[in-house]
Amino acid sequence: MLAMQYRITLPADYDMKIIRHRVETKGPLLDDFSGLGLKAYGIRERGVDGSPVHQYAPFYLWTVPEAMNRFLWGPGFQGIVRDFGRPPVEHWQGLGFERGPAAGAMPRAATRHAEPVPAATDPASAVEGALARLAERARKDGVHTTALGIDPRGWELIHFTLWEESAPPSEPGDRYQVLHLSAPDLDALPRGRHW
Repeated sequence: MLAMQYRITLPADYDMKIIRHRVETKGPLLDDFSGLGLKAYGIRERGVDGSPVHQYAPFYLWTVPEAMNRFLWGPGFQGIVRDFGRPPVEHWQGLGFERGPAAGAMPRAATRHAEPVPAATDPASAVEGALARLAERARKDGVHTTALGIDPRGWELIHFTLWEESAPPSEPGDRYQVLHLSAPDLDALPRGRHW
């Protein structure tokens, strides 16, 4: 499993109806994209849930790297580049994935929490602790799915969770509204730890 996200920060006066329309019309195009475990079409709106910015920030879980490559070099991502410029694409090696009690519902919210692994910390211990928190989070009411990834270049763990409704106030990280979920190969994402 590979996790991927690009975050496009938009001007403060940007009409977010444009993004909502974009997702409504283009979102279903990936509903049958082979190798895509899921794509959560996330947005942040300035002043909502503490967001300081307007942002379009879809998050992906890929079952195989070839699918991610097919998307990045194909017409879908080229449309993003044409309309917004080429954003940096963050990606992480998947460490774990779990379904939650609300896995059958349409998620309406997401959280993203980045956690640095300090230089003095044993990376294996940090990963073990993060996997334990992933399993605990997966049991929370309202969780659709939750994933954990790592970028070993910068030693950063990423926790991404989809929620049936809004995320609990105690949940750390950036909060997103989810406008659409494409999940053609959700069942192909291996559950549990990936190492």
